[in-house]
Amino acid sequence: MKFKGIIHLRKMEFYAYHGVLPEEKVLGQKFLVDVDIYLPGLRNQEDDDLIPTVDYSRVYQAVKECVENERFNLIEALADRIATRILAEFTCLKVRVEVHKPQAPIPGIIGDISAEVIREK
Repeated sequence: MKFKGIIHLRKMEFYAYHGVLPEEKVLGQKFLVDVDIYLPGLRNQEDDDLIPTVDYSRVYQAVKECVENERFNLIEALADRIATRILAEFTCLKVRVEVHKPQAPIPGIIGDISAEVIREK
């Protein structure tokens, strides 16, 4: 499968209530989401129209709705839900979604915890 372009959305930040622990479900925390959308390609080099590509403001809104309006125990499940929705709603061949949980409740000093999924049509 040949891709003609990739749109990257990086460090989209949301406050939500995902997690296994009861405190996470009540207090919530910050989540960051990265998305790569693999495009089938523009019709030609001069094509400067939104029609053959993906409106990334709509992608942002879809991610926001998944993160803020749904609840998951696992960030892996959240990442999969986002990827599934993007593939279903947008003209793309492949998507990579990474959900970061920077304040994950673990006993130790760590910069970030994340889960990544890659899905193709």
